[in-house]
Amino acid sequence: MENKQLADMLRPTSFDDIVGQDHLFGKNGVVRKMIDGGRITNMIFFGPPGTGKTTASRVIASLSGMTFHKLNATTASLSDVKDVLRETGNMFSERGILLYIDEIQYFNRKQQQTLLEYIEDGRVTLIASTTENPHFYIHNAIISRSSLFEFKPVDKESCKKALVRALEHLNTKSGSEKKITPEALDFIARSTSGDVRRAIGLIENSFYVAKEDISEEVVEQFSSGVGNFDDGTHYDLLSCLQKSIRGSDPDAAVFYLARLLEAGELLAVCRRLQVIASEDVGLAYPMAAVIVRACVESARELGMPEARLTLANAAIMLATSPKSNSAHNAVIAATADVSNGLGTDVPTHLQAPLYKGYKYPHDYPNHYVKQQYLPNDVKNKTYYTPGENKTESAAAAYWREIKK
Repeated sequence: MENKQLADMLRPTSFDDIVGQDHLFGKNGVVRKMIDGGRITNMIFFGPPGTGKTTASRVIASLSGMTFHKLNATTASLSDVKDVLRETGNMFSERGILLYIDEIQYFNRKQQQTLLEYIEDGRVTLIASTTENPHFYIHNAIISRSSLFEFKPVDKESCKKALVRALEHLNTKSGSEKKITPEALDFIARSTSGDVRRAIGLIENSFYVAKEDISEEVVEQFSSGVGNFDDGTHYDLLSCLQKSIRGSDPDAAVFYLARLLEAGELLAVCRRLQVIASEDVGLAYPMAAVIVRACVESARELGMPEARLTLANAAIMLATSPKSNSAHNAVIAATADVSNGLGTDVPTHLQAPLYKGYKYPHDYPNHYVKQQYLPNDVKNKTYYTPGENKTESAAAAYWREIKK
């Protein structure tokens, strides 16, 4: 019995066969034009699963003539990375090595740093893929040396093209002439929400069960009904989760949490809950960030389905906590001034010890003494305004008394 997945057997071998990513690989796609022009650079592919990231890396490798290596960061170790890098010195790598790392968000900082020397001097061309926001999981030094390309969920009509091709292959292989009803075809394309690999797996299973044509009733036997994101994208649902918590609605928060976890978005949820703790609850309840961090660490250690419990605790706690975005507003305002080139004239008494005039606050009553800290050109700016909550009001009252 052959266990090789149909999606792997039908994996496209050219840009023309990749479905749903015309902005990257169509006739005017940016990656296609770059490769056709003889330019192969380090690339980071990010987007939902089953949208062609691995396939694209293989097509690029075949067009380049480079030696292709693939590692999956969920199972690969640092020694696996070094084994590939050692090949850069032998005769078989004269045309260069293209290293594809799938799910690179699972590589730790040391593993990612190991790659830097090799991608800087061109011995290795890196293509990394992730289902997460690369800016949160990939080393900044790697991002700065790479081009980022977003893979979008495959639209229904493009997904249907891949399904028709899969059905033709199954009929040829088995000597059958089965058809699929329009309703069943639409159901698969809709319920898999842009994940072509999953859609092909669904039609493959249905093909072997159907006695005659593949109907929607047959397909439904293999579908959980949840889909990846039936009524919203990856980022839409994360936004719904955050806005529900920000709006202090624990019921909506736990609902969107459940939807995301059922779709396999454990890491994305963990990251977003930590953001919410500081962005939306913030200084109104500073311990929220500590509690969420503990819940997130437990969830990662436990895995699903137990992770639901600790993350539900975190989501409901955040939704029912007092809210403050004062720290968020403060850093945004400060960042705007920095971006505009302000704040370069730092007071000399704050600089190296050879400059005189700095007053050590612990030498003064209440560990406070008035002196200038902000740069001269923004010395009168106020970035932080305390929120109207018990914790920040108490802190503000304390410092008003001290600073009198």
